[in-house]
Amino acid sequence: MTNTEKVAYIRGLAEGLELDSSKKEVKVINAIIDLLDDMALSVSDMADGIDDMADQLDAVDEDLGSLEDDFYGEDDDDSDEDDDEDGCDCDYEVTCPNCHETICLSEDIIEDGQMECPNCGETLEFDMDEEECGCGCEDPDCDCHHDHE
Repeated sequence: MTNTEKVAYIRGLAEGLELDSSKKEVKVINAIIDLLDDMALSVSDMADGIDDMADQLDAVDEDLGSLEDDFYGEDDDDSDEDDDEDGCDCDYEVTCPNCHETICLSEDIIEDGQMECPNCGETLEFDMDEEECGCGCEDPDCDCHHDHE
């Protein structure tokens, strides 16, 4: 039984008593029943609003989950297993000549040609000569796309 149904039941009980509505006590009881009715309706409206908000929050949570999957990848929980043995998940590693800290770099940063060391602020410059494949092989069938001569 909902609160509004309970208030309606109490109102019915009070009317069933056939009390004299001109008496002060009966006016107070009727005012209390009216207040209970208003409060029950307000609580019902708030419960509906909370239910709507919970539904919207669930939808936002699902959307955020989809965005996280798109941005971080589906198997984010297993990403620690996919990292290199040293724990770095990057394209290149460099050691700053000033502070000797190892920095993980992406392909984009290398292509920019320089960056500031996040640890000491030293400007680091990168020169990736396209003539060198970097793999050290001399195999003409290597997938490094270097013209082996």
